[in-house]
Amino acid sequence: MPISVLLSERKYSFLCLASILLISFAFLLLTYTSYPFFFAFPLPSDIHVSVSSPPPPSRSSSLQFPTEPELETQPADHLDLNVSLNIRWRACRLGSVTVDYIPCLDNSKAIKQLKSKKHLEHRERHCPKPPPRCLVPLPKSYKVPVQWPQSRDMIWYSNVPHPKLVEYKKEQNWVRKSDDYFVFPGGGTQFKNGVTAYIDFITETVPAIKWGEHIRVVLDVGCGVASFGGYLLDRDVVTMSFAPKDEHEAQIQFALERGIPATLSVIGSKKLTFPDDAYDLIHCARCRVHWEEDGGKPLLELNRILRPGGFFVWSATPVYRNDERDRYVWKSMVALTQSICWKVVAKRDNFDSTEIGLVIYQKPSSYSCYAHDRTKRPPLCDRKTKKEVSWYKPLRHCTSRLPVDSNGNLLGWPSPWPHRLRNKPQSLPAEPDAEAIFNEDTKHWAALVSDVYFDALAINWASIRNVMDMNAGYGGFAAALNELPLWVMNVVPIDAQDTLSIIFERGLIGIYHDWCESLSTYPRTYDLLHSSFLFKNRKERCNIIDVAVEMDRILRPGGYLLLQDTMETIQKLNPVLRSLQWSTSLYEGQFLVGKKGFWRPKN
Repeated sequence: MPISVLLSERKYSFLCLASILLISFAFLLLTYTSYPFFFAFPLPSDIHVSVSSPPPPSRSSSLQFPTEPELETQPADHLDLNVSLNIRWRACRLGSVTVDYIPCLDNSKAIKQLKSKKHLEHRERHCPKPPPRCLVPLPKSYKVPVQWPQSRDMIWYSNVPHPKLVEYKKEQNWVRKSDDYFVFPGGGTQFKNGVTAYIDFITETVPAIKWGEHIRVVLDVGCGVASFGGYLLDRDVVTMSFAPKDEHEAQIQFALERGIPATLSVIGSKKLTFPDDAYDLIHCARCRVHWEEDGGKPLLELNRILRPGGFFVWSATPVYRNDERDRYVWKSMVALTQSICWKVVAKRDNFDSTEIGLVIYQKPSSYSCYAHDRTKRPPLCDRKTKKEVSWYKPLRHCTSRLPVDSNGNLLGWPSPWPHRLRNKPQSLPAEPDAEAIFNEDTKHWAALVSDVYFDALAINWASIRNVMDMNAGYGGFAAALNELPLWVMNVVPIDAQDTLSIIFERGLIGIYHDWCESLSTYPRTYDLLHSSFLFKNRKERCNIIDVAVEMDRILRPGGYLLLQDTMETIQKLNPVLRSLQWSTSLYEGQFLVGKKGFWRPKN
């Protein structure tokens, strides 16, 4: 109909309606361009952004936002914490693995396309792109986990309903089912008289292994249900237990549900996500790793992460059996360990029924051995590899160089525990103010944890056992929690300052990780996630919604997110958490506490 006719017929109501529609469309278009970060979801118009005090200089940030224009800021007390993004969440649907879904380890499409599985490539990380935005459902009849220390010995069956190990390892006392619980008697393949007697046996064999004093940080390779690490906690030893996600169903999930430090990993084709010279002692009890294969690369990787002067305890059949296969492996192991100058400090292969066979090696703390007959030894690794972050880096056939300070002097053994927690780390940078920054960081976290985290925030610390610091810096947050009955997984983001060697030197544990990807751990792993200015910089890299989905996956129902960040970050993250049905509270305009509930979407 021509406009002249409309005017002649005085149909002003039509024009009014058309004008309103045009104005509304323009407003929506402007809203879209102002908030490209949430491009898939409508952003409520009553959220404002304000800037809080700058973060402390000792904390490195890594996670970043897509580029966006600066937004109008308002005071923190104007933030409406009840605002939620209108996101239609869906539950993950992946068949039998759904309730235990680990995106980077359960990527069946990528695994099927692998050209080789010779070096356990199918057990390594293959992350889907883009990250999945589904929520992992709870197991049927899921309950609040048993609290520590009872959880070391018993957990709810319904929380990890995987009975295969009960039957598969019934003769070795790994785990038993008793009514509604799994119980852990402290047995193991090599623990004939229980894990406590086995730990004592190691000490008797090599008295220099002083648990909780000289030896503080331990790696347990192929850990089973992690009873070795669980019982070492009684001796002031923190053990990183690790194993792949394989046919030994849910062994790492059992460990984490028990409240024992653990992570999913495999010695395959890539370096482990630990720094050089990290562990005081490495343990393998029938861990099914073929150390001699591929030119000895698996053992060379252990050599990389073992501290000079540290011990490798190997309890396996080649040490004490004489069949053809075991003799071949032992001969290969002798040649390989000699080539990297490891010294046999003890071997127990003649024993009665009350003992077990093992050999204990020690890594050299100087280059004196390496200087002899170099033609029979793997070459020393290139110096530049000493500085690279071990994240998706291939295993190398070379001997890791010994650590040195800024003047080229070899580093010594750390101070005895607990002094090493607060003494100046030898691996600090050479800058003149490095020690002052480290000491100030330690004081900062001690005060913040005491005055704010304990006294001012609505967190039930008595319910917390498994903790993750998502941006750990020097490990000051973990150090401030040292007296509590909990453990902290310190994560150093791959694009932050590399401080992980310092964390291990302090007697703490941690890993490298990229928060644009999913973590190699089971769902419902942690009781508290701590994030200090992780989201500070804003560049095109990660999406905050994907990170929130990952936090929701690895946090237990009833668990907490404790986030210190700018109001701009809190303004972006809080509506996402509210859409996940989390409760949130804000303190002093920079501390956001989120608590995950039991809600899951119904498809």
